[in-house]
Amino acid sequence: MDARSIIACLRSGTTPSGAEIEWFAQGLASGTVSDAQAGAFAMAVCLNGLTDAGRVALTEAMCNSGERLEWALPGPILDKHSTGGVGDCVSLLLAPALAACGAFVPMISGRGLGHTGGTLDKLEAIPGVSTELSTEDFQQIVGDIGFAIASASSNIAPADRRLYAIRDVTSTVDSIDLITASILSKKLAAGLEGLVLDVKWGSGAFMQTPNEARNLAQTLVQTANGAGTPTTALVTDMNQPLATSMGNALEIISVMEVLTNPKAAPLIELTEQLGGSLLHSAGQASDSITGALQIRQAINGGHAAEGFGRMIARMGGPKDFVECWRDRLPAARCVLGVEAKVDGFVQAIDGRALGNIVVAMGGGRLVGSDKINPAVGLSQIARLGSFVEAGTLLAMVHCENEAQGLAFCEAVARAITLGADAPKPYELVFEKVT
Repeated sequence: MDARSIIACLRSGTTPSGAEIEWFAQGLASGTVSDAQAGAFAMAVCLNGLTDAGRVALTEAMCNSGERLEWALPGPILDKHSTGGVGDCVSLLLAPALAACGAFVPMISGRGLGHTGGTLDKLEAIPGVSTELSTEDFQQIVGDIGFAIASASSNIAPADRRLYAIRDVTSTVDSIDLITASILSKKLAAGLEGLVLDVKWGSGAFMQTPNEARNLAQTLVQTANGAGTPTTALVTDMNQPLATSMGNALEIISVMEVLTNPKAAPLIELTEQLGGSLLHSAGQASDSITGALQIRQAINGGHAAEGFGRMIARMGGPKDFVECWRDRLPAARCVLGVEAKVDGFVQAIDGRALGNIVVAMGGGRLVGSDKINPAVGLSQIARLGSFVEAGTLLAMVHCENEAQGLAFCEAVARAITLGADAPKPYELVFEKVT
């Protein structure tokens, strides 16, 4: 086998054999395949696609290019993955809630890039917390506490790490085949026995329409199941931030408010639905509704908060974080209100624009080397369909100084559309894909 013949096969519209794809993935990991050949491979897949079997083969090959975790624990090994949105901190609620229900959750997460936030950046807004764990520490914490949320080690799916960096500079990021293999190779390497996917659509998501999200969800579910990991997906609404806050420390506040004083909100509703679906598919609940109730009880009873605090302490954070979290998180130097200029209903929220505003404040990154300010962001963001009067708040801007903040206030106001009529409501969960 050689890279040129595999690329030529793809270029002609034919999917290479599983053995050829396996060889190419090993070459990506070892460096035998050059950057030029990796870029040509990505472009050929982007233009011509893969068969269903080829997509499964690529996913498994990238998964097998490095370490694959093994577990011997008294419960199912489960996880969740989101395709990315704004104000989405479900992972930080769901992982401890699943652990409180008897599951074990080795959650390998990522950092924010572009307009969407990253779970690891949010966790590291807590002073002292490091999400860079060795495989041994990661497995030890999962075994002791029931879950851990950390970055992938360099030994997890190295072929994907190499190919993703090349996709980013060759304009091949938006291939469903490559997206699918990238997402699932890291998840499958964690040794999962069940997975639930949150595939988002709307103004704050990468997929702009329900049909686009449904197509991705079906591809992901089909591929994950084809690779031997039972998987379901929910297609969910991201036409507004899921929480009413955006920004790393501010989203931790949203998480802690749910864990310590839960009230009905989209953030907790989606956490329950994703968890309920996962517990049902893993045989831990008779149906999704019963599973969702188990997640609710884990949060309302304080068990999820207790587990979250234990994980934070094990990862270098304050031992008393759950009790004293309000005093532990960084705060912005300047907080300004964004006021409505007219009376009206909130008809639309440009989630991507809000995400880009947070990035411009320093709360996100455009390239991997950008340094993040964990304190900046937005809070008290108005909800779709709510009626606001002129002079009342649309959001609060947390920033470094007033001069900078005033410009951000204007940008936030432009991202929120007000009108005389209330918008048609969206369902939070649009569809379930099994």
